[in-house]
Amino acid sequence: MTTYPLIPHPDRLPAAPPFNLWVNVDRSGGFGVNASVNFFFCVGAPASRFLIPSPGKAERVDDLWQTTCFEAFLKPEGDPGYTEWNFGPSSGWAAYQFSGHRLGMANAEVVAAPYIRVEDNLTWWGLGATVSVPASEGFQLGLSAVIEEQDGSKSYWALAHGPGAPDFHHDDCFVARLG
Repeated sequence: MTTYPLIPHPDRLPAAPPFNLWVNVDRSGGFGVNASVNFFFCVGAPASRFLIPSPGKAERVDDLWQTTCFEAFLKPEGDPGYTEWNFGPSSGWAAYQFSGHRLGMANAEVVAAPYIRVEDNLTWWGLGATVSVPASEGFQLGLSAVIEEQDGSKSYWALAHGPGAPDFHHDDCFVARLG
């Protein structure tokens, strides 16, 4: 397992008091052509501080990023295309395939819907998501989150940020590697 700290976009800092956000990532072998990747996004502040959608049906949903949402971007080594996964505390999820930076967006074909779970430990909370990926591929990895507070303010978190407004699709955000 590898732990990655996320940093807030400098133009959209969270409200005070500050908190930390990190992601634990673990890839397991799997069977045949597929492997599993487990993401566990952790927010270092009480869940009551944030606008968190109520749990619902685990189904594909668009526009999850408009409120608290966690995202993983997987770009096969040497390929301009990538897959974007969105995970909502509501159990909603989305998977999109792109041919390049924000180009050719289409619903990604998935082997199985992600398994999503939320954990609240009173002083911090987290969302876990498990997805299936090709076992034989290495990936450049981008991890990000949109965090909405109870007052409606939003902060945008990523491993790294490109220039300008928050853009999790920017090449500068793909700074980790998933072997």
